[in-house]
Amino acid sequence: MGGGTLLIPILTIFLSFKQKNAQAINLLVFIPMSLVALIIHIKNKLVDFKVGIPIIISGIVFSLLGSYLASILSNGLLKKIFAVFLLLVGLNQIIQTIVALKKSKNKPKFDSVKLKMYIK
Repeated sequence: MGGGTLLIPILTIFLSFKQKNAQAINLLVFIPMSLVALIIHIKNKLVDFKVGIPIIISGIVFSLLGSYLASILSNGLLKKIFAVFLLLVGLNQIIQTIVALKKSKNKPKFDSVKLKMYIK
């Protein structure tokens, strides 16, 4: 989840920005932050370009399609779509957390004293 999940609602609900303007501001804020993060990850050799290039290309294509779609939709409809998106993302996070908690309960727990004996 990125900063847009906070920035867009703050701009639209508390500062009365139109949805299109809030989304545009979010994108303008995102670009420099993502470039800095990318540079840091490249320096730390954490970027797999074979995987990244197709993701970048599809990201550009869908960004252009999304921008076009946003330009032809009304602010009200964009707000509703964004609200549904946030609800679905939140629901997904809840489900993933429940699944992770269930999995962690099934894993054997280690006795820290015995573990220290093995490490020495």
